[in-house]
Amino acid sequence: MRALFSSRSKHDYLDDALTLLPGWIREGEQIRRTLAIDDSQHAALTERVKVVADALHLRPEISRRADQTRIRVGHGNAPLTEGEVLLAARIEDAYRAVTQP
Repeated sequence: MRALFSSRSKHDYLDDALTLLPGWIREGEQIRRTLAIDDSQHAALTERVKVVADALHLRPEISRRADQTRIRVGHGNAPLTEGEVLLAARIEDAYRAVTQP
């Protein structure tokens, strides 16, 4: 996977990654996602994300407002990394897992 990213420009892989991550919006050097989930799903999602984020040594911002969970990945003052894009993909996996019956 590293060869894929190193052989292409950063802009290309970020654009490609965002097309594969529906619902994620790029804001400068960060990406964000808002999910309409209930409190128990939020708790389950947060736990799953914590495990993955710890393994990747990353710290996404996760907040809860009304019936929405907001997630932000990236630092804003540094370019997005492969790990941050991977974390967003794993968050999508966790979201599907906690919302499927």
